[in-house]
Amino acid sequence: MLRSLRDKTVKTAGAGILAIASVEVITKLPSEGRSSQLYHDLSDKVITPLFRKVLNPEDAHNVAIYSVKNGFAPTLRPNTQEASKAVNLESKGPSGIIFPNCIGLAAGFDKDGVAIQGLMDLGFGFVEIGSVTPQPQPGNPKPRMFRLEDDLGVINRFGFNSIGMDAVEENLKCFRNKCGTDEDDSNERNDSANALDRLIVISKVVFRFSKGAWNFVFPLSPIATSSLLGVNLGKNKKSQHETEDYEVGISKLGGYADYLVINISSPNTPGLRNLQKSEPIRRLLKVAIQKRDGLKNKPPLFVKIAPDLSLDEMKDIASAVIENNVDGILVTNTTNQRPDSLKSSKSSEAGGLSGLPIRDISTECIRKMYALTKGRVFIIGSGGVGNGHDVYEKLKAGASVVQIYSRMVYEGPGVVSRIRKDLSNIMLENGQSSVEDVVGLDHENIYWDKRMKRVANERKDENSILALSSNV
Repeated sequence: MLRSLRDKTVKTAGAGILAIASVEVITKLPSEGRSSQLYHDLSDKVITPLFRKVLNPEDAHNVAIYSVKNGFAPTLRPNTQEASKAVNLESKGPSGIIFPNCIGLAAGFDKDGVAIQGLMDLGFGFVEIGSVTPQPQPGNPKPRMFRLEDDLGVINRFGFNSIGMDAVEENLKCFRNKCGTDEDDSNERNDSANALDRLIVISKVVFRFSKGAWNFVFPLSPIATSSLLGVNLGKNKKSQHETEDYEVGISKLGGYADYLVINISSPNTPGLRNLQKSEPIRRLLKVAIQKRDGLKNKPPLFVKIAPDLSLDEMKDIASAVIENNVDGILVTNTTNQRPDSLKSSKSSEAGGLSGLPIRDISTECIRKMYALTKGRVFIIGSGGVGNGHDVYEKLKAGASVVQIYSRMVYEGPGVVSRIRKDLSNIMLENGQSSVEDVVGLDHENIYWDKRMKRVANERKDENSILALSSNV
């Protein structure tokens, strides 16, 4: 049975990779690059549904990671609106960091940090890996991931499966030092003679040659800024200490991160959500900030919360974040709720629900948290994002950047390009040229107060420049 499954996986992945590579060589148009309509249609409307039909959710996920890691995923070329600078999707974060665009990948897709660059090349402004636990742990028994196809949702109960921080640190070192993937692949796979490996090696050689030749004739459009890397930190299932796992994670991995996330809201680790309560969260945030401040790079620190909190609990978290000078809040994780609208037969499975069914729940949590913090705290919005309108609604509710994950299961990697283009069009239609023009629009008083302060600061900067130029 295992041999049959492996043969099926090899044949499916091999056929998909060969088809994508062939069309990529043929359709690499100067204006579209790997974002050509034909390429997207093949990848998102043929290969992605094929994987869903042939492979179980976790196997399909592993093939997707393998494909991205080995350079077969699409890469983004800016859409016309962004390329012409009619719209700027970058977002200014805390501590001076700049998110090159406001669409990011949520934690959970690349738990171990093995495919970071390939994921960034899809067009994400930031990629968040993890959750990473101090010690390796297998997570919950399989099956532990379920597609809700009729609802465009996903239920997972992975339970923080992780290779551990030592191994992830090596992956992050490799990413930061731009290690070559070929040597890594050969070390990782001692039995490199299997059919899939040979097919990948041949396809990569053909692909790299054609890519180099084409881009020599038609140079790539420049992409201004590289994506940011977030590291999401989790807690081992058997750990009895309230804060120690997070302290270890900050010390060990913080130096490689552009930002850090303290995950205290996964529904799949017993007792973890208790850390969202008033006293535990204050103790945790206090020591986390102290540990972060001891790092040379001092990356912004965020805390990830659940969508199942009461208003009083949200008020308490908002005050704890502000009291401890935490840089931001990630709103939200998956939910334990099961909306009555769910149609899929798998909807009764235990675990956290994500995707379209939690879109409105997540957006409302963002709206409440932005109001509770009076717009003073940076918010990363996550939950149910599948198109530019979903992003726009979350930005209006108070998020400064958003994350996607589950919708890629149904729409493929090309969804990133479509969301960016869609959002750009919506912003132009509403007379907005920057993300700052949209963030918090649902909160009229807060929005205009922040806008007036921003305009005043811009005028102050202009006056300073004029004064300097007049003295020259």
